[in-house]
Amino acid sequence: MRTDIERPNVFAGPHVDRLKLSHADSETVALAIAEGTARLIPVWRSRCPLIRTPSPSAFLFEFGGGPFADIDVDELILLGEYGGRAVFTIEIEADTPPPLADGAEFADLRLAAGLLPHEEAGLLAYARAMVSFRHRHRFCGSCGAPTRPQRAGRMMVCTNEGCATEFFPRVDPAIIVLVTQGDRALLGRQAGWPEGRYSTIAGFVEPGESLEDAVRREVFEETGIVAGATSYQSSQPWPFPRSLMLGFRAEALSNDVHLGDEELEDARWFSRAEIAAGTPLLPFPQSIAFRLIEEWYDAGSVRPLAEEMHLRGRG
Repeated sequence: MRTDIERPNVFAGPHVDRLKLSHADSETVALAIAEGTARLIPVWRSRCPLIRTPSPSAFLFEFGGGPFADIDVDELILLGEYGGRAVFTIEIEADTPPPLADGAEFADLRLAAGLLPHEEAGLLAYARAMVSFRHRHRFCGSCGAPTRPQRAGRMMVCTNEGCATEFFPRVDPAIIVLVTQGDRALLGRQAGWPEGRYSTIAGFVEPGESLEDAVRREVFEETGIVAGATSYQSSQPWPFPRSLMLGFRAEALSNDVHLGDEELEDARWFSRAEIAAGTPLLPFPQSIAFRLIEEWYDAGSVRPLAEEMHLRGRG
């Protein structure tokens, strides 16, 4: 098993001090806002604010002015401390986005993440995930009554006194695995992807299932390949909406691909030479899928994959 803390995946890392303000009450929140040190990350339709010039970066708003001057403090979600400031997020539910100053815009984080500084991408991903949690728990899943926020928005509680169920942010664990056999890797594609794009095998972990069992089940269900030894590589928070991708490598014990559960349109083996030549089109570089492929490729090639892609105008 590897533990690579020197190169965290996109969205990963201790970019926010979640503990320092973890017990903040309404008075602490109000004080941080009144002092002018707090910052806000509004999220509109899962899109986060950023500016693109002179270089892409997250846009954090000050309280007390602009389109967010009249925000209800009780609707705020405390993320923690970032750069010495208390940082909050909130969902903007308007049909159209509010006007943003200084050239800022609401952007799709999935597409913009690779352009942002690492810590800022992680901060926006955290905000997006917490807004998703809040949005999906406006009503109690046990009795259907409305919920109310507590702990500065980091917990939702059922308002029905006879129920009072508490809801906390959760993530859905999903395995993502690069299956290899000698000098070739098993990749698959979904029908809705751009033509020619292939990626690693992935799927959610089911109840009562270990991660290793999930790896072998998903590989066999989707491709008919029997996976043997598995090894954990790294993980990536994936807030679309709330997954945690757990990356693995697995050795194949069989050869013939047979599509099984209709999840994939195609799956096949690709050699290092084919990948170096640009076949297939690979996942986005900010994804853990790309990292799994890249690390396997580099371990058995004289020239790194990033260099191959650069030479061919693909990176």
